[in-house]
Amino acid sequence: MNPAKKLPACLVVTGVLLTPVLSSCTSNSSTDEPNRLSIQDSTLAAAEQPVSQRPAPEVHRIGYRVDGQGDPSQNWGDLYLPGGIHQEKSVPLVVLIHGGAWHRSIGAGDFSTFARSLAGRGVAVYNIEYRRVGSGGGWPTTFTDVTAALDHVPQLLRDHPELSGRTEVVGHSAGAQLATWAGTRNTQRPSQITRIPGFKPERIVAISGPLDMTFAANSGDEDLTNVIGGNPTPMAARYKDVDPIQNIDPTIPVAAIHGMADAKVPWQLSQRYVQTAQQAGGQAEFYPMYGDTHGSLITLGSTHYSEVLDLITNHFQC
Repeated sequence: MNPAKKLPACLVVTGVLLTPVLSSCTSNSSTDEPNRLSIQDSTLAAAEQPVSQRPAPEVHRIGYRVDGQGDPSQNWGDLYLPGGIHQEKSVPLVVLIHGGAWHRSIGAGDFSTFARSLAGRGVAVYNIEYRRVGSGGGWPTTFTDVTAALDHVPQLLRDHPELSGRTEVVGHSAGAQLATWAGTRNTQRPSQITRIPGFKPERIVAISGPLDMTFAANSGDEDLTNVIGGNPTPMAARYKDVDPIQNIDPTIPVAAIHGMADAKVPWQLSQRYVQTAQQAGGQAEFYPMYGDTHGSLITLGSTHYSEVLDLITNHFQC
């Protein structure tokens, strides 16, 4: 039996069309005026009208602005909108940040199946792309691209009235590092890459993430040192800027999911983060998935694939 902690099982928000409730009216025999809805009833009926209706999920590519020179071929996010009938502010939003060792070899398109699986559960998904090592990224561009993409979320909420203010940021592997850091980044100290966030998520879900970057780099993670530009000793300030374990925000809950058979990113990195966050008074939980490797948790049909989706989407009903 898998001892991984579970969130309460809840129904998924799908946006249900409500039947307008009209007040009972009788004719006025003295004036012979027609029956009328009260202002309150009219307002209620208008509020219950759907703002979107689609037979199946739709995907829209949306560009986001960055400071300085951007790259439209990489500075974008695919917004997956779920099928069905939706009232105003009824659909929660998941921001999805792909992994791939911060390298250009893996992109947002490789996470389209995972994004569609989430959208199939009635949530919207903003699957972001960003510049990576080998495609114009690295320090600091990879990190500033991700924060710019997250800071575009308020605009998405304005442009799509079905979206609610309930949001999560979810990342896998390198994307888990980016999600956890960008969602809780420290703005109280000087930094060349940190600016006042335009968006803060309700919750963060980190899947198979190197959440203690200094420990990982000192353990030989060359992909990590490549994106930072060096080892922790000469680059201590950079690690301090983007290492999740050094940028904990106790006010934002974090769920760290990790396969216990992960040979690429040790599960202890998630456990170390959770323990440190808890010691700081944060609401962090560690969810060990026994038998899972680095990529199996996001692979359709794997043993715990549905459980990972549950851990993400069930939160919105609690």
